Amino acid sequence: MSKSSPRKRPCCICRKWFLPDVRQKNRQKTCDNPECRREHHRRQCAKWNKKNKEYFQSNYLNKKLEKVGKPPSETGASQPVTHKIHIAGCRILPILPRDIILSEIGIRNLIIMDYFTEQLLVRMRNNSICVT
Repeated sequence: MSKSSPRKRPCCICRKWFLPDVRQKNRQKTCDNPECRREHHRRQCAKWNKKNKEYFQSNYLNKKLEKVGKPPSETGASQPVTHKIHIAGCRILPILPRDIILSEIGIRNLIIMDYFTEQLLVRMRNNSICVT
């Protein structure tokens, strides 16, 4: 039994005709040019990211909270756990000093507040772009 030879097809990026690899069956979309493959991969990743926005949004807050660990009440410690005042990945600078906020409400609540503030700012920016 011989494999049927595939027909030529146009590359989805450069539109040049190429002979697809037999092992790929009908899945090969680009020619052998590395630039075309890279561009196709970039487009597919952008398409997946746009379709699955919720994946990253739901994991973002959990990952930040996991880095900090469990709150002192869950660990059974009588003394509050001290953490660095700088929270990695926080892009919002508060008006009050972080150490005061941290001592009053705790690190986990500060992370959640930063997350909500950032989400509000993103929505405000998106709405202002749509309005103008």
